[in-house]
Amino acid sequence: MADAKVIPFDDDRSRSGGASRPARRRTGAGGPGSGRGDGSAAPVSALPGAQVPELSGLFPEAGEGGQEPRRDAVDADGSAAGGWERRIAGGLAFLRRRVTGDYEVDEFGYDEELTDQVLMSLLRPLADKYFRVEVKGIENIPSDGGALIVANHSGTLPLDGLMLQVAVHDNHPADRHLRLLAADLVFHLPVVNELARKAGHTLACAEDAQRLLETGEIVGVMPEGFKGIGKPFGERYKLQRFGRGGFVSTALRAGAPIVPCSIVGAEEIYPMIGNAKTLARLLGIPYFPITPTFPWLGPLGALPLPTKWTIQFGEPIPTDGYPPEAAEDPMLMFNLTDQVREQIQHTLYKLLVQRRSVFF
Repeated sequence: MADAKVIPFDDDRSRSGGASRPARRRTGAGGPGSGRGDGSAAPVSALPGAQVPELSGLFPEAGEGGQEPRRDAVDADGSAAGGWERRIAGGLAFLRRRVTGDYEVDEFGYDEELTDQVLMSLLRPLADKYFRVEVKGIENIPSDGGALIVANHSGTLPLDGLMLQVAVHDNHPADRHLRLLAADLVFHLPVVNELARKAGHTLACAEDAQRLLETGEIVGVMPEGFKGIGKPFGERYKLQRFGRGGFVSTALRAGAPIVPCSIVGAEEIYPMIGNAKTLARLLGIPYFPITPTFPWLGPLGALPLPTKWTIQFGEPIPTDGYPPEAAEDPMLMFNLTDQVREQIQHTLYKLLVQRRSVFF
């Protein structure tokens, strides 16, 4: 593996990962739908001597709000076969679109359909059943327009970013998606590279972040970087440096609010009691963690501990009231960066005091 190189978020240079791919939609061949030529439903005729039941409550008239027939009501008096049939039909339709290329990805490689139907389905049990993530303050994320979520980073492996993505996706009333900014090491790893792109992650540089914010996306950044997830267990819940305030500069340029986010529970999933630095240099990674279970128990030691998580979103800090030249003011960036960091740290302490146990 090549040596990992972390591109600082406050670097204004363009991405070095190559030219971005243009948004595209692949269309496959498809036949015309079946039905009457005039688009109306065939009349229902009664059998001789039989009564025709009143169906207006189950099947709305054509053109009535564009609603689909309520098949769930039809299936209610029978078995659950209808529900399973629709699930199988939906799954087959999804597979057909994947095979024929009839799906969309944006210029960053984000595949919304695959993320919603596959990736989130795989991560959701981990968030809901294993870590039992409790989400607070979701109303502080705006329902529309761009916003920058700034969170603490911890856990030896970056599972906190994935759980944050699930938390926003599953709890926001507007079904918003979180686009995470990741270090370039992520995009050097085989398989992980493609999955990260499909899930909406992009390189942590100011140019990409600003483009996403200006198009109304929710962007997530963890300014601590490897200093956060690679810190020893004895320094848990103590925030590391936030850099030179590049995320503040980007938010100011886009006029997007900054939403501080505090994550409790991730610090204990892999208690890092040591770091094999020589081995890390040989492997080209920032650190090689040693925990009470890894590498002593082999692959079993890589299983995270089932800690109880809390993710709290704080009140947004508006940036649209500043003039355009404010993004170049180092003192303003320092003050806003310190304000965001202090708010996250204060919330972490408050959540830790309220926590009953690491696991419950």
